[in-house]
Amino acid sequence: MRTIQFREALREAMSEEMRRDPRVFLMGEEVAEYNGAYKVSQGMLDEFGPERVIDTPIAELGFAGIGVGAAANGLLPIIEFMTFNFSLVAIDQVINSAAKIYSMSGGQYSCPIVFRGPTGNAGMLSSQHSQNFENWFANTPGLKVVVPSNPYDAKGLLKSAIRDPDPVIFMESELMYGDKGEVPEEEYLLPIGKANVVRPGDSVTLVSFGKMMKIVLAAADELAKEGINAEVIDLRSVRPIDYDTLIESVKKTNRMVVVEEAWPLASISSELAYIVQRRAFDYLDAPVIRITCGDVPLPYAPTLIEASLPNVARTVKAVKDVLYVSK
Repeated sequence: MRTIQFREALREAMSEEMRRDPRVFLMGEEVAEYNGAYKVSQGMLDEFGPERVIDTPIAELGFAGIGVGAAANGLLPIIEFMTFNFSLVAIDQVINSAAKIYSMSGGQYSCPIVFRGPTGNAGMLSSQHSQNFENWFANTPGLKVVVPSNPYDAKGLLKSAIRDPDPVIFMESELMYGDKGEVPEEEYLLPIGKANVVRPGDSVTLVSFGKMMKIVLAAADELAKEGINAEVIDLRSVRPIDYDTLIESVKKTNRMVVVEEAWPLASISSELAYIVQRRAFDYLDAPVIRITCGDVPLPYAPTLIEASLPNVARTVKAVKDVLYVSK
């Protein structure tokens, strides 16, 4: 199987769907002439032209609204935010329009739109450009929220998102665009709302999504050296969440650690901890532990960034804590 970059997998997904369906178009800042801020849309203007790959002004509220109107009238927009930090400017269109059109119209209008772009920390970009809003969007009925962790998932999930009749928030990571992974040449789709058991195990259930999967998998490698076999689960989407896969894993391992890049209050990990204690309490041999970012705006200094973000050492310690083997 060939190996391609994360950005190439996203580009292939969009291009294949645009060839398949003339209603699909891409709109956002620098997506056309500049080939995308992260080169995700490189070459797409040449193939599809300026009517389907559309550069916009720095006006997220405006072009998000255009996208919502286009979707309600039968088109299939892909709206790229240069970063989801900038989606806050457009959040009224996302929350009050896209997410509610179907319900408020009594099913007369749907909103098949994809809002995509990078989420989370990307190095020394300071507080306003390093935030995780997965839990914000996941809290909204009417939206689906997808956070892929590798090129294979990125392509299969983005193609499904573009075909989905509901609005989908598709959150990537700026730090992962250059990551490489195996992606089939033939067409494939991945279902939204189905978690992936990346690594089977029986000692503890380790759960994460997006780029934090790198931390979780590295921690699982370290734990394996000490004979601790972690079952690693990639959620893939945080609305809907595949609770059944988590519960079945916890019934086997009796312990769970959740790693998430967002702030701790009302996070995805809070929801998972509640659901597991609600549905699998009798199977738990230890309280669920969650690892999140520090409860502060992300600092600029690299030493403070390192102290704030989840890492392998914190994850390994959490696993040992739930196993009661910490020194």
